[in-house]
Amino acid sequence: MQNKSDTYKRPLKHKRIEPQALAEVCADKSAFQGWKIKKLSDISFPLTLKKEEIIIDFGGHFTGYLNIELAGRPEHIPDSPTNIAFSFAEMPIELAETAEDSENSLSVGWLQNDFKTIAFMPYKGSLERRYSFRYLKLKRTDSVRFAVDITALYIDAVSAVDIDDALPLNTADDALAAIDKICVNTLKECEQDVFEDGPKRDRRLWLGDLRLQALANYATFDQTDLVKRCLYLFAAMTTEEGKISANVFVKPENVPDDTFLFEYSLFFISTLYDLHQAHPDEELIRELYPIAKKQMNITLKMFDENGKLNPDENYPVFVDWSNDFNKDTAGQAEMIYVMKQFIELAKVVRDSEISMYEKKLELITDYAKNVLFHPEKNLFATAWDEYNIASQVWMVLAHVMSDEENKSIMQTTIQELFPVKNIATPYMYHHIVEALFEAGLDEEAVHLMKSYWGKMISLGADTYWEAFDPDQPEYSPYGSPIVNSYCHAWSCTPVYLLKKYVKNK
Repeated sequence: MQNKSDTYKRPLKHKRIEPQALAEVCADKSAFQGWKIKKLSDISFPLTLKKEEIIIDFGGHFTGYLNIELAGRPEHIPDSPTNIAFSFAEMPIELAETAEDSENSLSVGWLQNDFKTIAFMPYKGSLERRYSFRYLKLKRTDSVRFAVDITALYIDAVSAVDIDDALPLNTADDALAAIDKICVNTLKECEQDVFEDGPKRDRRLWLGDLRLQALANYATFDQTDLVKRCLYLFAAMTTEEGKISANVFVKPENVPDDTFLFEYSLFFISTLYDLHQAHPDEELIRELYPIAKKQMNITLKMFDENGKLNPDENYPVFVDWSNDFNKDTAGQAEMIYVMKQFIELAKVVRDSEISMYEKKLELITDYAKNVLFHPEKNLFATAWDEYNIASQVWMVLAHVMSDEENKSIMQTTIQELFPVKNIATPYMYHHIVEALFEAGLDEEAVHLMKSYWGKMISLGADTYWEAFDPDQPEYSPYGSPIVNSYCHAWSCTPVYLLKKYVKNK
């Protein structure tokens, strides 16, 4: 199936992006993360490169390759090679602070720094590594006994899509229009050879991210070939047991990661189902259905005779990064959510075992209704008698209860469990907002969307971030915000939610 994935591979689109301004980074306690960019002047070439650093603002976030042209001056004979240090940044803090000496759970190899030695002038070339950035700092590190001019500098920006091709959102609400615009830019940056989780880091194809990116994609660029390519890549690299990895590497070659997550494997089914809903393709369903069925059968083994999920630490339920809440009930709901989609796919291929899956779904659903739901609280509980937002959200998304009951459950959730605390990912916020919409609480859903994604805009976001806790703006899951990704796929979903639920309001 790897060969099949290659048939859906398309050339990337290239666009030349010129720099906009010279700038400096300034400490500012009132600014996000304590730093801001101050414009010094418009930029013009030639630009003399001295030992003092130069900061260039490209005016927006782009993913691509830096091209640079240099020239010496007739009055200065170069007496050595020219050494230039490059620092690329999505946010100002990346130019002002360093993460090398701090405690990080990620390799500092992800920091966007580069270095080039130019032996002779004039020079025309590019950096080999692809970068994801808005700001660029350059500094000469040689003896600087001779002058060097930058005569041209630009980004060869790359993406699978052109932002001008995105379907517009028809709304009179300026705040929603602003949220939509940045969602589209975030998605565009992450659509590369595959749907990357983030173009800065890790540049991997994650199944949970793919599911959400694909939904956003249908509402904007509608680039179905890229979705098919990604599905075939996952299908081609299962374990001997048939289990799908949570993510795969695609460079320098296609390799599955050794991370396995309960719902990420199941979301292969969801992504296939959503694609069929957007663009019906029975042939594709028939070809990939055996892989989908294998994920369902593997996961069903985790449920006992009563329909209760028995979590496996080697196949953990993810739900969200936070481990401050029990995830068993949310996982139970995720299974119900996906099983309903799987049964619809089973009908397409006329699987003879449909009735067996329908009975399993009924068993697992009945356990959720009769054991996990506590009527006196009007909430779903975990095995620890814990009531958390994720449990309610996923049970509502799975439509375990009636529409009227779902609305009541989410109203109780707002009353008892809001404001949202200790959730730091747009991934989980997406599901909370969607559950509010599904429960018919449109006003509350839009309010939460504006307060969360809108807050990122007010803090200077050009693209939406991998992690953001409004109560802890400096939060990093890795130890330092410098290694955070500030353009991340799972954060772009309001563009899908707005098109589906808000439309032309």
